Amino acid sequence: MKSKNKLGIWMDHSIAYIMEFTSNPFEIKTIESKVSPPKKMEISVISENLMLSKEQKQLFIYYKKLSQVIKGYKRVLLFGPTNAKVELFDILSEDESFVNIKIEIKETDKMTANQKDDFVKSYFSKE
Repeated sequence: MKSKNKLGIWMDHSIAYIMEFTSNPFEIKTIESKVSPPKKMEISVISENLMLSKEQKQLFIYYKKLSQVIKGYKRVLLFGPTNAKVELFDILSEDESFVNIKIEIKETDKMTANQKDDFVKSYFSKE
């Protein structure tokens, strides 16, 4: 399988927007996590530890899906407003499968689709 070059992922804990850097117009794909804020009734019925464990499992599945996408690239830019990108980076750093992939992290605010597209183009065009 031929390795692709560059990938930008804007992410938070609920959704990731995946943009491959090519000369063609960007096609944005999404991966959603199943993490959702608990309802008031759930908080009183379910212990806090159980809710935290459920959320961690959901995040692990979300990060696993993203890691499968990242495996086919040489350079990856993780960006977004939360620490989800750092959590994913930490997971990837512990896996030898990602040792030859250059993964970079940038802090950004929430962005429109066009802003995400421009950010990835600008970042990878500097080379």
